[in-house]
Amino acid sequence: MLKPILLVEDNPHDLELTLVALERSQLANEVIVMRDGAEALDYLLRREDYASRAGGNPAVLLLDLKLPKVDGLEVLKTVRETAELRSIPVVMLTSSREEPDLAKAYELGVNAYVVKPVEFRDFVAAISDLGIFWAVLNEPPPGSFRLKRQRRDRPDDDTAD
Repeated sequence: MLKPILLVEDNPHDLELTLVALERSQLANEVIVMRDGAEALDYLLRREDYASRAGGNPAVLLLDLKLPKVDGLEVLKTVRETAELRSIPVVMLTSSREEPDLAKAYELGVNAYVVKPVEFRDFVAAISDLGIFWAVLNEPPPGSFRLKRQRRDRPDDDTAD
């Protein structure tokens, strides 16, 4: 079973573009969408409407900076302070180029800070690359469940003499 991608985005336009980009990258991972930071924390911490969701963390958290209710930096801070969530890769996906935002995100332990490209083609390429890297190429922390990738450049070991 593949781990989902958790996308936290309140802007309908950016949300649609991100979903299109992830779809074009042909990832098999489910994308779970949250529209504000409070809902994202409820999902991650398995409380309120998400108290009965199956355990496990997403493959990656794509997190907008400017969110209603609880902003992205507060979500990041909570994730890094919570033992069960600490190992989730977090990518801040934002339109902010403000140096204080960038510095604070890294201070709180973000794995990557990506400024959303303005041009559609660049946006799609950036999101596709992010999805493929974090959901397919990145090796998760020990103890995480993940399907093994099969190598195509050599025969299976059990067929060799």
